[in-house]
Amino acid sequence: MIRKTLIAAATLATLATGAFAQDKLRIGVEGAYPPFSFKQADGSLAGFDIDIAMALCAEMKRDCELVEQDWDGMIPALKAKKFDAIVASMSITEERKRQIDFSAKYYKTPARVVAKKDSGLEGTATGLAGKRLGVQRGSTHQCYAEKMFPEAEIVLYGTQEEVFSDLALGRIDAQLSDSLISQESFLSKPEGADFAFLAGDHTDVDCYGEGVGIAVRQGEEELRDAFSAAITAIRDNGTYKTVNDKYFPFDIYGGRPDGM
Repeated sequence: MIRKTLIAAATLATLATGAFAQDKLRIGVEGAYPPFSFKQADGSLAGFDIDIAMALCAEMKRDCELVEQDWDGMIPALKAKKFDAIVASMSITEERKRQIDFSAKYYKTPARVVAKKDSGLEGTATGLAGKRLGVQRGSTHQCYAEKMFPEAEIVLYGTQEEVFSDLALGRIDAQLSDSLISQESFLSKPEGADFAFLAGDHTDVDCYGEGVGIAVRQGEEELRDAFSAAITAIRDNGTYKTVNDKYFPFDIYGGRPDGM
């Protein structure tokens, strides 16, 4: 562990002297995916992704600016140089890697289906056949839903908050999203009291990839490697744990809470 920390520190020190370190680093964030990113009452951005982004910038000794972007336009905006990196719970998938590049992961949690407790539904292709299944448009969940639930009616939404709202109102029969998001942003709330996870994790590698990473443009290996080194560094020096514990009662780096 000491050797790995020293290597990460050396990498960061080297990269900090590079040409790319001179300019302000613009970070693309969503602001509509609590508890990872959301707007506070005063309009300021908060959440796990926001704090991680700022912690990584501090570790890299970079002056950073947060740039809000709707989820659907994240990758096009990155490629168009509206910002330099995406820190928005974006899963590392082969499809996305054909367009952009990723750092090492900074967390990984499985997806699960949520429905009414008394619905009698099963989170399988047969169990959701003919049912309305809500997912966020352009997400890995859309990829998985279209692949694994071909007989369901897939209903697409611009934000995850809209998915939960329509589930509570009965406009869809079930929803598929990250298990942690479902637990923290819906099931633990009054509006989610009558709902529960259906049995089974959903972790298909083709759609869900290797975990969540920080996206950069292809060809910007120096910036990508700086983020990867900074992730290692904040994991080792306790900064990651401080941010993690602010939002979650368990380490989300590699799993989910028992009993979820």
